[in-house]
Amino acid sequence: MSPQRDLGYFGPDSVSWQVHREVTVLFGGARAVLMQAAHPLVIAGARATGFYERNPWKRLQRTLVLTYTITFGTKAEAHAAADRINDVHSRISGVDPVTGLVYDALDPELLLYVHACLVDSALLFEEFTVGRLDDAGRQRFHEEQMLAAELVKIPREIVPPTVPALRAWMREVEDSGILQVTDSARRVADLFIHPPADAEWRPVLRGVSRLAFATLPPMLREQYGIRVGAGRRAAMAATFAATRALRPLLPKRVRFIAPYQEWMRRERGLEPGDEVAEARRRVGIRLEP
Repeated sequence: MSPQRDLGYFGPDSVSWQVHREVTVLFGGARAVLMQAAHPLVIAGARATGFYERNPWKRLQRTLVLTYTITFGTKAEAHAAADRINDVHSRISGVDPVTGLVYDALDPELLLYVHACLVDSALLFEEFTVGRLDDAGRQRFHEEQMLAAELVKIPREIVPPTVPALRAWMREVEDSGILQVTDSARRVADLFIHPPADAEWRPVLRGVSRLAFATLPPMLREQYGIRVGAGRRAAMAATFAATRALRPLLPKRVRFIAPYQEWMRRERGLEPGDEVAEARRRVGIRLEP
């Protein structure tokens, strides 16, 4: 297979591509980030990197580029992105000043929680905004993402084997009492409620943040101070229903994320743009010539 035809570890027939190509599923990432921020040891690691002091929105974007490169990049790009993530994590450890607990960004249980939030949120927003997957499709997505988990040093044997088991494990984390919305978590939430002027998709982020907050587990919603009454539930259901109905009518440049659009251009024999490649260079993905 030539480098031009290297479709990475997943490819267009994978459920991972079908799910992650959708912009509406990407918006579910806001929910994942809010859940991750509520874990004091996860947010302690982010705080240790100077996340808040050095343009937090751009740092979120860089994390997103790395994550999506693992799905849509070539095998070499996927490994380079994973290496970059692992290198950053290798330098993050300490004692959380809020809980007094030791944290290490390479702790498999912490990594699994971050991964589980991403998988659960992607599947939830696929269900609410696309609705193509059945139980078998959701399971296949979960199993494909186990490979992505392994690339960032999560041992496959600790990943719950099914989607219901993964969600049960997440409920166990909630029931353990470790999750708490600290001031640091609220600062992350504020990025979505009041996005900076240079944030992409800024005009829709407030609406996205409302959906993200409303779909959080009840315990976390309460800690973030979000109340979802009957009227709000009805409005949210109507929003998701309208999104499912309108999504197929949207132009592909709005409906699909940039890496997938790049692949579509190549499939049509068109010269790909340099947006995706430049984004990967900016986040530190370097390939040997």
